[in-house]
Amino acid sequence: MSDDKPDTTTPTAHTPSDGELLHERVVAHETGRDASEPPVPRGNQILKEIFGGSAAISVLAVVLALVVGGLLIVITDEAVAEASGYFFSRPFDTIQAIINAVGGAYSALFRGSVFNYLRADDLVAAFRPITETLANATPLIAAGLGVALAFRVGLFNIGGRGQMLIAAAGAGYIGAYIPMPPVIHLFVALVIGIIGGALWGGLVGLLKARTGAHEVIVTIMLNYIAFYLVSFLLRTPGALQAPGQNNPKSGPMLETAVFPSLLGDQYNLNVGFIFVIVATIYVWYLLNRSALGFRFRAVGENPNAARVAGIKVERVYVQVMLIAGALVGLAGVYQVLGNFTGGFASGLDASIGFDAITVALLGRSKPWGVFFAGILFGALKAGSYTMQASEGIPVDIVLVVQSFIVLFIAAPPLVRSIFRLPIPDPLFQWRTPKLERTAEVTK
Repeated sequence: MSDDKPDTTTPTAHTPSDGELLHERVVAHETGRDASEPPVPRGNQILKEIFGGSAAISVLAVVLALVVGGLLIVITDEAVAEASGYFFSRPFDTIQAIINAVGGAYSALFRGSVFNYLRADDLVAAFRPITETLANATPLIAAGLGVALAFRVGLFNIGGRGQMLIAAAGAGYIGAYIPMPPVIHLFVALVIGIIGGALWGGLVGLLKARTGAHEVIVTIMLNYIAFYLVSFLLRTPGALQAPGQNNPKSGPMLETAVFPSLLGDQYNLNVGFIFVIVATIYVWYLLNRSALGFRFRAVGENPNAARVAGIKVERVYVQVMLIAGALVGLAGVYQVLGNFTGGFASGLDASIGFDAITVALLGRSKPWGVFFAGILFGALKAGSYTMQASEGIPVDIVLVVQSFIVLFIAAPPLVRSIFRLPIPDPLFQWRTPKLERTAEVTK
């Protein structure tokens, strides 16, 4: 018989490293958890990040805003008010009226922004709403990217209106009054407009860098300057005003300078949507894969620390506002060469410059977040007209929904408390660092 005995010794428990202990202390301080508790399993950390992160907050903020919009629809609906008069005798009538009011409103919103299922026999009419949504979202995405990029550097760019107007003036003059060959004409008008927006935004960064002037005050003043300057040019014969008329409006764009349609003349979607997709990819690459983007993010996190590290903060301010102005200028070019091809007036911005701030906030100043936030706001705008036409609901309800989206986005603790969401780990990393993975393998 063999005298060998089975090895009953227990494996040595893993001793946390100093780095792990420090991480646990920091997390305990940030989240209020007892530092003596054992580390949380990584699977639980991932779920906490998903359900408590910024993406979940943004989605739930939209849900809460739609709920508030539904309450306003119920309060203002005449059928609900009539049925509530005899609620205690026939309560189900009131409930049915509420369902019809809210369901009818949001189904109309869907029909006007995504797919018109009432016209399913006509595919052109059925799919037109989604193209209207993308067309409305195009300038919002472009302007939102400009605002979001400035946000990432710690600058509050509310000068979208002025940057759009200057870009539109430059592109509109080239597009309406200077004939060129087809492809070259569109390219030159696009470039001139983008350069105009970049210079108008770069002026803000230059004043910020050289004089310390606050960008909010500067952008507000430049908005007024751009508005009255473009208004003057639109009333001046030989400048932007169309020949032979007294109205403050430019001449129509030449066909060689108009954005070509993507899906045919039956839809309003044009090549401008492709441009904003390219712009979104560019901003993502700039922020996450380039040295310039690293400097942008460093200055946005802490300009003093960035200056100590050798980054020229003043130069970064000028650079980021140049790029942000160019992106917002793309929205102005789209309005002139894509939407108002028959001639534009000084009101072409249509509050896009300010709506872009909401889009940037909802998108958490991240390129793809801004992209999808712009599509959402484009859908709200496209569907609001169907809501008003088919259900008699004022367009202002959609504006209220947008306002509540901003409110809930600005108050993440409120959203977390309503839905009982966990607080994410501020030091969580989606990918385990390479050194830690190597250490785990060698144990």
